This record gives sequence, C-alpha cells and structure tokens, in this order.
Amino acid sequence: MNSAPLEKSAAESVNITPPIREPGHVDVEYRWQSNNRIELLENGEAYFPRVFDAMRAAKSEILLETFIVFEDKVGKELQEILIDAARRGVRTTVSLDGFGCGELTTGYLTALSEAGVYLQMFDPAPKHLGIRTNWFRRLHRKIVVVDGTVAFIGGINFSGDHLADFGPEAKQDYSVQIQGPAVADIHHFALLQSGRPGRARFWWQRRRQRRTEMAFTDHDGQVRLVFRDNNQHHTDIEDVYLQAVRSAQRRVVIANAYFFPGYRLLKEIRNAARRGVDVRLILQGEPDVLVAKIAARMTYDYLLKAGVKIHEYCQRPLHGKVALVDEDWSTVGSSNLDPLSLSLNLEANVVIRDRAFNRDLFERLENLSLNHCQTVDPAMVPRGRIWHMTVGFLVFHFLRHFPAMAGWLPAHKPRLKPFRGDRS
Repeated sequence: MNSAPLEKSAAESVNITPPIREPGHVDVEYRWQSNNRIELLENGEAYFPRVFDAMRAAKSEILLETFIVFEDKVGKELQEILIDAARRGVRTTVSLDGFGCGELTTGYLTALSEAGVYLQMFDPAPKHLGIRTNWFRRLHRKIVVVDGTVAFIGGINFSGDHLADFGPEAKQDYSVQIQGPAVADIHHFALLQSGRPGRARFWWQRRRQRRTEMAFTDHDGQVRLVFRDNNQHHTDIEDVYLQAVRSAQRRVVIANAYFFPGYRLLKEIRNAARRGVDVRLILQGEPDVLVAKIAARMTYDYLLKAGVKIHEYCQRPLHGKVALVDEDWSTVGSSNLDPLSLSLNLEANVVIRDRAFNRDLFERLENLSLNHCQTVDPAMVPRGRIWHMTVGFLVFHFLRHFPAMAGWLPAHKPRLKPFRGDRS
C-alpha cells in the first residue's frame, strides 16, 4: 500500500486556472501496422528499467498516461527522471488519474510542474468523510511514448507493488515495448488524449479503418492499437476478444486479474471449448480485491461444464491483462474483462500478430499455470443454478448502463484538469 501522504493530497488542493478540457476526440480505428519489434516485459523488474532508460535518453518528447503513481521508490525515481527531462528541454506531458493518483501530495506534483512538466489530472475529486467518491470511469490506461520512436503499453503502474521485493502483495503483471510503425499510432492516440497541440496525421491516415479483426496474413510483427472510450468506441476491446475467441482453432489462454465478462464473451469461451479448442483461464487465487474473486467464481460452473480449464494463481495477486489465441494472436494492455474496464474506464490494448511473441507469452503463462497455480477441480465447484447466471447478467448490465443514466454518478464525458500547484 502507498504510504500516507505528509500533506494534503493534490486532488484536494489542485488549483485550476484554465477551463476544464476534454481529451482529444478520436474517431479513428487504428489499422494493423507491420514490421514492428515487440518485446514482452514481465513485472516491474523488466518494465521499470526499460521505461526509465528510454526516458533518460529522450531528446524531444515524453508522453505518459497512467492510472497509479505512488510516492515510493518507483514514483520518486519517475519524478526525478521527468524533472530532468523537462529541464533539458524535452517536451514532457503527464496525465494521471484523479482516483488512482489521489494520494499524491501537492509537493510531489508541484515539483513536476515547476520543472516544466505539463501535468494534468483526470477527474480529481476531494474525499468526502474520508472516502473517495470518483470510483467510476477512470483513466485506466498505461501508456508511455518517447520521442515518437518507442512505446510501452500494458497493465503496470508506477508503483513499488509491481516489484517482488514489495512482499506477498507484489503484483504479477505484463507490458510490451514496441518499436516500429505501430508507435506512430500509439503516439497519435496519446497526443490527442493529452490535449496538447501537435502535428496531426494527414487526413487520409485519420479516416476510419473498419477492418475484420481476424483477417490474418502470414507476416509477423503486426500490431494494432485498440481502445475503449465513452464516445464511439464503447466495445472495441471487447469486440477483438469476441472475434479472436470465435475464430480460435487450437488454443485460447486468457490471464486476467478481474474476470467478470458479459454473456457474449462467456458464450464464445464456452463454445470454443465445446468445439475442441484447448481453453485455459488464469485468474486470481489470491485477490487484492475479494469481490473480484467472488464475481469470477460465479462463472466457473458454466465454463467448466463445457471443458474450460481454470487455474487460480495463488503465489501473489494477479494483475495481468493478457491473452493469446492459436500460435500468432496475442493481446496485452490495461483492460480487465469486467464491467469497469469493458463499460466505464478509458482503456488501451495492443493486439499483436507475431509467432515469436505468442510463443514467449504462452511459455510464461504455461509456467505460471503449472508451477504457481491451483487447477480448479470441476467436482469441487458447486453446481450452478439458473439464478447464478441471472444475477451475473443483471449485475454486469447494471454496472454497464446505470452510471450513464444516473446524474449523481460520474457521467461518461471524460475531463482533464491541468495542474496548477501552489507557487507561494
């Protein structure tokens, strides 16, 4: 857990001079980009050194979006690197979530701002009776782009709980490093979301790219950015999962921290197993949020009866959001398979067509399931009743639609507030 702040949080003291702005509206569906170099980064031990080295070497620009930054050793190193980059003239833009970063002190953020970092908070809100109320519709993406030439995207936040030395609560998670043509798409997306002016793509590159997700070729190194927002891309990430599982012929492996998808995806997972596909789920066995485990287990009987294999990761909390299908399709990103990620949060994944990457991810997940998981025995799972699925269906769609209808909960329109710390 993050240590208690020494002063009031930035969400409680943020001073806004300009009007509230919305992130850049994106009306494009990014197409497949070929000839990329993609590398899987597992946990903070692989991720932080690679990201920090790229930032230290930045010459012109750093774009960063993240859900969580803690004022621990990781967050402090991040702060030092960003300050140094801004002072040497690197155009540095940082977008933080007001809930996930709500405990950052004003001093931490003011140091960034005064060094020249363009800093903004997504939906900051003070505590009421000691409780944060801005639970819904979070900026949940984790994206870093440096100099428009290298991008990182995945599920890892800038916090020490992604390192093994944090202890039993250290998270198991994944990200990817990408170099190649796909970085231009991720850069374009992150730049629009930041709200900062920059060189837009040409109009013929901005046109909508509606393509069939599984229209595969024989080439490796292909990457496509997919995201969900609350404008025109409500179901984009869910749709790529549906299409991939529907097209699976040999195997499907999904490792996801918070698994409570809608009926459409559950049905496709079940149908894949019924037609002989080797379907494996790696889910939380030692959850950081108990309700997530309870929700996931509501789906077990339905899936196990169809032949789906379920493994619960019990070494430490699983935080990953990755999947693979057959021998060349994979996805890594920030999106869980639950109502918050699929219906409310702002998320981003990359879909990857690369056999070597798929094999690497499969081998790591295979090691996880064989050596660090407990396989769920179908005989030990209580027989499902119709009310289990009925309740699950109602809960999922309640969470999916109610915040859009209820005015007292956060609306779907995303808002960014530029940070202006106390300068006295």
